[in-house]
Amino acid sequence: MTTAEAEPPSNDHRAMLRDSVADFVARAGDVGRARRLRGNAAEYDRAVWRTMGELGWLGILVPAQHGGLGLGLAEAAIVAAGLARGLAPEPYTAAAVLAVEAIAGGDNEEFKQQHLPRVADGSLLPVLAWQERAGEIETSGGETQAAPFEGGWRIGGVKRFISGAAGADAYLVSAATEQGIALFWVERGAPGVTLEIEPLADGRHFGTLRLKDVTVRRGHLVASASVAARAVSLALDRATALCSAELVGVMTRVLDMSLEYMRTRKQFGKAIGSFQALQHRAVDLYIQRELASAVLEEVVTALDRQPDAARRALLASRAKARCAEAGLRITREAIQIHGAIGFTDEYDAGLYLKRAMVLAAWLGNAAWHRRRYSALSAKAGL
Repeated sequence: MTTAEAEPPSNDHRAMLRDSVADFVARAGDVGRARRLRGNAAEYDRAVWRTMGELGWLGILVPAQHGGLGLGLAEAAIVAAGLARGLAPEPYTAAAVLAVEAIAGGDNEEFKQQHLPRVADGSLLPVLAWQERAGEIETSGGETQAAPFEGGWRIGGVKRFISGAAGADAYLVSAATEQGIALFWVERGAPGVTLEIEPLADGRHFGTLRLKDVTVRRGHLVASASVAARAVSLALDRATALCSAELVGVMTRVLDMSLEYMRTRKQFGKAIGSFQALQHRAVDLYIQRELASAVLEEVVTALDRQPDAARRALLASRAKARCAEAGLRITREAIQIHGAIGFTDEYDAGLYLKRAMVLAAWLGNAAWHRRRYSALSAKAGL
């Protein structure tokens, strides 16, 4: 029985997964760990990453025949949202979704058998390096070139805005060949590979990968020109949906913090939550959170049915546009609800705002996805 034909997990199993993630985040240090790792070049804890592998979360989207669980985005979204509630710095979506989907969509079966089990157990952490310019989100080899030679390929070019690059073991690099875009496995520290990291607002980093006459052996062609563009496009859309799940996790936690603050903070002898103006604002934010959660649930369910490329792109853009806008609004207004304390670095609300800012921009912001949705809808005659 294939993954697509298998009986989906029950709501009870998903509830257990949700509880497991919440317990893990609490034990792993919650927001305090994210605060301590801000600006650290290592960015995240590999021991924590391996524990996530032992729990099976890194293999949720890895096919069962390649050592994973072969589940769907609905389960991966539970993990992504739960980790985001605790601001976990580990690159779950970048590695366990974006990179995994790109590898799984390739046509190198021997490579999958060798590497995907190690990705699933947490001993190997790859990230996708496909973007070269700001605002260019769609699949493209860009100016990075790959030329064949007798033993494999030589690659030269620059890839930017790589999430999770700081601690990655290898990079899945898209490059133009004579036949079209292909995807290559480039190991960290290989001759000719230089990584530069740039800080983000939330204390994590993007990476810039410079490749100068890098040699890649033939067996490390992850996806040939016949399938690479399709594999990367699918990976980007599915990762966009999971980035939306992270935003839902962030907005849910910061809204809970705000409501609790309204119940406990007193002015003029009464809780500020009794003031009608703040009640109306809280209701508006609650509605935004519920709309985003509902859209996310609908989208990941639809994506797990494996729609065609056009439908898949529409779904991904719908989720990201809704969740990015809601995430930024809720986290920004949460700062105002908390008042002066919300602006201090010591208070956690600001950390959630910064994470929302990074997530809202990664893989395309709300405006970019609205434009894409509009263009795709017009093309489809919707």
